[in-house]
Order: sequence, then structure tokens, then C-alpha cells
Amino acid sequence: MANRFMLNETSYHGKGAIENIPAEIKARGLKKAFVCSDPDLIKFGVTGKVTALLDREGIAYELYSNIKPNPTIENVQTGVAAFKAAGADCIVAIGGGSSMDTAKAIGIIITNPEFEDVRSLEGVAPTKKPCVPTIAVPTTAGTAAEVTINYVITDVEKKRKFVCVDPHDIPVVAVVDPDMMASMPKGLTASTGMDALTHAIEGYITLGAWELSDMFHIKAIEIIARSLRGAVANTDEGREGMALGQYVAGMGFSNVGLGVDHSMAHTLSAYYDMPHGKACATLLPCVMEFNAPATGEKYREIARAMGVKGVDDMTQDEYRKAAVNAVKQLAEDVGIVCSLKGVLKEEDIPALARDAYNDACRPGNPRDISETEIAELYRSLM
Repeated sequence: MANRFMLNETSYHGKGAIENIPAEIKARGLKKAFVCSDPDLIKFGVTGKVTALLDREGIAYELYSNIKPNPTIENVQTGVAAFKAAGADCIVAIGGGSSMDTAKAIGIIITNPEFEDVRSLEGVAPTKKPCVPTIAVPTTAGTAAEVTINYVITDVEKKRKFVCVDPHDIPVVAVVDPDMMASMPKGLTASTGMDALTHAIEGYITLGAWELSDMFHIKAIEIIARSLRGAVANTDEGREGMALGQYVAGMGFSNVGLGVDHSMAHTLSAYYDMPHGKACATLLPCVMEFNAPATGEKYREIARAMGVKGVDDMTQDEYRKAAVNAVKQLAEDVGIVCSLKGVLKEEDIPALARDAYNDACRPGNPRDISETEIAELYRSLM
């Protein structure tokens, strides 16, 4: 069996990377951009850093901002209508996972109109054509949506989030500029950073992992472990490290999948509108403890990448515990409380466990898990 690996056609990294956006649009013969960005980024001038470049180079664009933190079917539907009305031929997605996930769904439906029912995109949809040419500009260091073939949409009516996996949705260009992330508040930096760490750890231990993906995930864990505290403190070094680390994690997990941490996090966001990164971070230590028996020697390498010393002299139980403790310590240091007390409702747990079990990420979990066991993991955090 062959292992497939997909990445962007082109990616730019480092301070000032956004300067390359106009040239990429012109080089591809594109005429008008549909700029997807959330209202807060527009309000605080972050989106304007990119649109100013488009203005300077005489590139026409239409701004679309009907995007929620957990983007909904309605956000996608109005976006499709707005794209058609704008007469655009490309998308520039500026923001975190919410902006980019919305943009991916819009871009797929425009080129594959038979999937205009957004729910039909759930899972691995058999789309035929690549999405509208998309340039993705992350403003958070966490989701890595700029390099993945995944996106997540919230079905408000059914109180669930659904995962879409489609090789046709990957942006053609990723522009990872740490200056675009400098305005993130500490809490958002911490939660999105822990989301990136979750991507790296789950991608490293998922059933689909192999040598090429392992290379990306171990390096991502190492970069994130040494950079996240600095990013929360808003140091240049920390911001630059997290911009790179989250992208490297995305290069891996996009191609091999994740696990039950993300499945459980998706349901928390759907039921309680909990920010995705915070949900992932809250769950990570307890899910790691559950999965430990099915991970062979991998937790030793996770502990090593997290900066733990002397792992080669530890027993298997010791280095597994050390890996989990290192993750707990990083979460604590950046202000993440690994608890669902006051959030989770006992009466919701059966439905949460059912939805998490049915989530597209769960089959990749390295250890078999039942609905009952998922419910117990939720309860352990109450």
C-alpha cells in the first residue's frame, strides 16, 4: 500500500512574507480576490495589512466577514452567494481556522456546485475539481489550516461539528508571517498553541503514522515545546517559533489523521461553543494517559522532544508519565486549566460521547475506545 503525502504548491515563511501575496496573484493570472476574514481582524487592522498590499498593487477584491469562531453552514452558504456576486476568481483567507475553514468550503462549492448542500461535504466527499485558487494567511499559530486538506463546519441545527477531508481543498499558497500573529492575546496564543501541540502528538501516535509523518511531528513537538511560553509572552523568537511549529505539525497530521482528543473537542465546541484550541488542550493530558498502553516507545520520543532529560534511563512507565507531565506543565505555564468543571453537563455526556465516537477523527486513535470510555474521560475532567 502506498502512502500519500500532500502539501501546498508554495509556502512563504518569516517576517514580511505577506509582501509576496500580490505577486502570487498576478503570476497566476488572477484578477479579483474574495478576502475571507473575521470581523475582529478587520476591526483591529490585521486584515488591512494584506488588503493594503492589494490596494497598492491595484488588485481588486471583495471583503467577506460573515464568519463565526466555529463557522456554520450559514456562514458558508452566504459566502458562496457573496463570492458569486463579487465576480471573484480567487480567495485570500486571512485568520485562524475559522476563516480558512469557511474559505475552503466556499471554494469547494464554487467549483463543485453539486455539493451546494454543505452537509454533503462531510467525511471524504467525492469532489471532482480543485477549489478556487486560495492563498491562506494564518493569524493564529495553531490550526495549520493553511496546509491541511481538512476543514470543520458547525451544524447549529443538529448541535454538531462535522469534519470534511478533501485533497481538493488545500490552499495553493500558504503565507506564514509571524507579524500577522503578533496581535493575538495571551489566552488565544496559549489555546491555539496547545492545539498545535495536540496536532503534533496525535499525529505522531495515530494509526496512520509512518516515518515521513513522524519526522514532521517530532520536530513540531520540539519547536512548540521551546516556543509556546515565549509566544504567550509575545517575544519575537516565540512568535516565529510557533508560526513554524504549527505549520510543521500541519504538514504531518493532514496526511495521516488524528485521534479521539479531536473528536471529543469537536463535540465540546458544538455543544458549548468552546474554542477549539482550548478544548483540545483541556483534553490532551487525560487522552494521552488513556492512549499510553497503545503507543510502544513513542512517548519516550515525545518526552525527549518536550525537553525532558534522562529519558533513555527511564522505564516505559516512567517515560510515559514524564511525557504526560511535560504536557501538563506546559499547559499550566501558559494558563490552560485542564478541567471541564462548570462547563460540562452530566445530562449531555451520553450525547457528547456518541457524537465523539462517530467523529471522523476517532478511527485514527491508536487505542480502541468505546462510547462508555469516552464518557468516562469526559467525567474525569468534571
